[in-house]
Amino acid sequence: MKFLRLGTVGSERPHVRDDEGRLFDLSPITADIDGTFLAGGGVRRTAEALAAGALSRVEDPGDGTGLRVGAPIARPGAVLCIGQNYSAHAAESGSAPPEVPILFFKHPNTVVGPYDEVLIPRGAEKVDWEVELGVVLGRRARYLDSAQEALDCIAGFVVSNDVTERAFQNEHSGGQWSKGKCCETFNPVGPWFVPASEVADPQALRLRSWVNGEARQDSTTADMIFGVAELVRNLSQYLVLEPGDLLNTGTPQGVALSGRFPFLAAGDVVEMEIEGLGRQRQQLKSA
Repeated sequence: MKFLRLGTVGSERPHVRDDEGRLFDLSPITADIDGTFLAGGGVRRTAEALAAGALSRVEDPGDGTGLRVGAPIARPGAVLCIGQNYSAHAAESGSAPPEVPILFFKHPNTVVGPYDEVLIPRGAEKVDWEVELGVVLGRRARYLDSAQEALDCIAGFVVSNDVTERAFQNEHSGGQWSKGKCCETFNPVGPWFVPASEVADPQALRLRSWVNGEARQDSTTADMIFGVAELVRNLSQYLVLEPGDLLNTGTPQGVALSGRFPFLAAGDVVEMEIEGLGRQRQQLKSA
């Protein structure tokens, strides 16, 4: 199953795609795909409804050519992000691999749809792309003791673009990264939310990105310094993660910060893909 939300901004409706690629209206099950839905057994209830033929078929490709595709999860209470979680990316950033996970936050209102425009902020000169595996929480995570407990708290996975303005991040920051991370539209997510039960190994997924059709990043989640389970377990020692929260797990090498590629400009097109989780595309536009 693949969960997605279709409709104009603020009026998205929940949908699900079955294993044969057919799209169904999920409104009889839930008003939206959010933390309440995930924590309340929404994935299981959806599977049961599909098996019973209780959902209505929708004739829409769900790929941005019909109704707008919104972010596949609604209103995350928190967007937590991990910095420098791939060794090669840490090196291209000029840093040693971290000994503990580096945590920063994005404002939840940065989350937009996978095909929405990304706005270049006023005064920006160094807008960068970052393909990341996004983890969606399905249970409260608090003082977890094991990797298995952490995995049990994960509802599923998404493609996430942690857009960053590097000058805001590093030169205007005052020591924190948030100014370069929290600009509007700076976290396209989707196109789909895929349940954890349908991702055999989150540490064996290929991630890729392109700018104007030219390859930029090409790596796998096997290269993470801290794996998905360890990130959730570790973070739960310091804060409480809630159902519907989004965790961005870091980006591999191949970003503009490396100096090998130009930063993004108005009119540029960024595409990102993670194996089994779909592909997204954004065009850059001046704010």
